[in-house]
Amino acid sequence: MDRNLLAAERTVVLIRGVVGVLFGILAVVQPVSTAIALVMLWGFWALFEGIGALAQAFRASAGRPRFDYLLLGLTGLVAAFLAIFSPKLTATSLTWVLGLWLVVRGILEAVATFTHELVTPRWLFLPGAALSVLLGVFFMANPGRAAVGIAVLLGTIAIAWGLVFIASALLPRRAPSSAMTGEGN
Repeated sequence: MDRNLLAAERTVVLIRGVVGVLFGILAVVQPVSTAIALVMLWGFWALFEGIGALAQAFRASAGRPRFDYLLLGLTGLVAAFLAIFSPKLTATSLTWVLGLWLVVRGILEAVATFTHELVTPRWLFLPGAALSVLLGVFFMANPGRAAVGIAVLLGTIAIAWGLVFIASALLPRRAPSSAMTGEGN
């Protein structure tokens, strides 16, 4: 492998690591600001999720909207608009709204697992549905703390991965053996 390419790869990995550590430190030191930014990002995701669910509701068989997709879509849109247009207020209350959304989503997924014909095995959907309900209940019981906790957790994970990337970029690499590269055959 070309040494310049390896140096470029190390530089990119090093930059990714440094950015990860800096983001992580910022998230841990400023968890409320991070939570607000996450609220807005989540709001855009919920907006697209809600639009997608509404589109599915109106594509349902027999020309009638399916109630579960309609409910999921409307819940997603309400949560999205709260998050996008009032992020400071929503930063604390979003965990409650998110919790409600997760509970509704988890219940609908569990019901759909047994009432709809599925292409994939049912057991793949049930753990996700149960986790959605459990997280939803936790978030509704601890609004505010959950949002700040998520920001701190995200920051801690970013620091850890950033350090892994930095170490990967700075530690000497061994030359690949001929058995691994397929040479010498």
